[in-house]
Amino acid sequence: MSAFWEPLRRATPARIGLGRAGNAVPTSEVLAFGAAHAAARDAVHLPLDVDALVEALGGLGLGTPLVVASAAPDRATYLTRPDLGRVPGADLELGQDAADLALVVADGLSAEAVAQHAVPLLEHLLPLLDSTMTVAAPVVATQARVALGDHIGQALGARLVLVLIGERPGLSSSDSLGAYLTWDPRPGVLDSARNCVSNIRPPHGLDHATAARTIVSLVAGARELGATGVALKDGSFTGLLPDATTAATHDS
Repeated sequence: MSAFWEPLRRATPARIGLGRAGNAVPTSEVLAFGAAHAAARDAVHLPLDVDALVEALGGLGLGTPLVVASAAPDRATYLTRPDLGRVPGADLELGQDAADLALVVADGLSAEAVAQHAVPLLEHLLPLLDSTMTVAAPVVATQARVALGDHIGQALGARLVLVLIGERPGLSSSDSLGAYLTWDPRPGVLDSARNCVSNIRPPHGLDHATAARTIVSLVAGARELGATGVALKDGSFTGLLPDATTAATHDS
């Protein structure tokens, strides 16, 4: 029976065909489950190495990265008070000119995901953007939820904000990055007004190049439509050039 499951095991990190030992699963599977659970817990609590991330983002040539913190003063508060992670801890005086696109890199629920995937994703994404777009210097946000990007985008006078954030770890993925795109960012924007590209975590999830093309497609569509969210659909599967506005489709 084990041979039956082997091709499926090679195709997915999900736990399938675990077998049995009496009325329970084998000891090896119990231990593997415990290790995966521990890795997920560690990912939630691991602090973001802000200095290393700032240095890496500085190499993208967008200017000196800025650092902001949410109103959650520590990790324990952040985990129990999601509302505090959605608002800045102090008035945002970012001192930059208005830009078409603001980039926010936030720790979220997995600093490991941000450390591994945020900069490689941006390295693929930035060359694909329309050359007429202006991009603000990246902002690193700590103890942050997605909606903190609305405050940052508004403070930067950006038409769009892209938030790269560590997603909630699962038992087979502790390093998954999410990308959230919002048109006209401002406090109070509903989640239905965002587009999300999820599970960016090669080799087991979406690879950086594919994620970058999908995001650029959504950016093009958002600029054409003047909106993001439920009205905007991913059209990156068309294979058109990233600067073609038809690379993203939307509802009529």
